[in-house]
Amino acid sequence: MAINDWSLYPNFSKKEFDCHHTGENDMQPFFLERLQQLRDRCGFPFVINSGYRSPHHPIEAAKNTPGSHAHGIAADVSCTDGGKAFRIVQNAVMLGFTGIGVSQSLKEGRVFIHLDLEESYKRPNLWSY
Repeated sequence: MAINDWSLYPNFSKKEFDCHHTGENDMQPFFLERLQQLRDRCGFPFVINSGYRSPHHPIEAAKNTPGSHAHGIAADVSCTDGGKAFRIVQNAVMLGFTGIGVSQSLKEGRVFIHLDLEESYKRPNLWSY
């Protein structure tokens, strides 16, 4: 289901979630609603580094089965402050995100966090990478 009204997510834009490889965007409304709730709870902005990934995106194409990004139910976000990263993770847990991955290495002075609402397969709800 394509999102026609991005004004429902006032802190985000369609362009932020477009596939970096194909330009496609099949983000699911229920995921963006939850992400907007997370943004509202945190009270500060965070960067969307990756949203939708087409099954043809090199990262997804290398997998046996395309993952949560290709289903439009994931985003990788980042921020420059460890305390804010902790608040993102804390609030994501409270809001019921089913997948939360936290990068253990700072890249470009940023903390990267994967967030998803994947429920089709079993894996840890919280992990580091």
